[in-house]
Amino acid sequence: MSKHFGDVESSCNGKKSLEERLNAHPLLRDRMEMLLRVVENAAGDVEKADEAERLMIEEIRQMGNAALQSWAENQHKKKVEEFEKSKRGSRRRKKNSTGTACLEKSK
Repeated sequence: MSKHFGDVESSCNGKKSLEERLNAHPLLRDRMEMLLRVVENAAGDVEKADEAERLMIEEIRQMGNAALQSWAENQHKKKVEEFEKSKRGSRRRKKNSTGTACLEKSK
């Protein structure tokens, strides 16, 4: 699994900033912001580690769901584009043969 992550990581390095990449996935960006609010205790209402842990687990779970949703949308978009591309390509092909001649058996 780490090999695949490394491939993804190396293919993304140098192309876009983290902010640009998160902006392309608004659900994931929103979950990340919520996670940061818990870490920063923005509301000031979390005083015990148990409560912070519960909130972090919930935010991470929701972030995983958002990430999976973004992945599924990207996969669907790619498959639709591939299908449309193959569909266009198949319509443009010229037919190579008019068919085969009917062969009669001679006796």
